[in-house]
Amino acid sequence: MSKDTNTGSATFQIEGFTDRINSITKHLSTMKKDHSGRRGLLILVSKRKKLLNYLKKANPQGYLDVVNKLKLRK
Repeated sequence: MSKDTNTGSATFQIEGFTDRINSITKHLSTMKKDHSGRRGLLILVSKRKKLLNYLKKANPQGYLDVVNKLKLRK
C-alpha cells in the first residue's frame, strides 16, 4: 500500500481492498473448500467495484491512475 495518511480516501481504500483480494485469492488456490473465505472475497470485490465506480464519476483521472497502478482490468 502507499504511504498516504488519508486512509479514508477512495484510492487508499481501493489499494487496501486489492491487497486483501490478492491475499485471499492466493489462500483459496490451496484451500479450495474454504467457502466462507470465498464469500468474503466476493464481498471485497463488490466493495472495490462500488468504490471504483464512485471514483470514476468523481475523479476520472484518479480512476485511470488507480486502475493503471494496480493493473486492474477495466
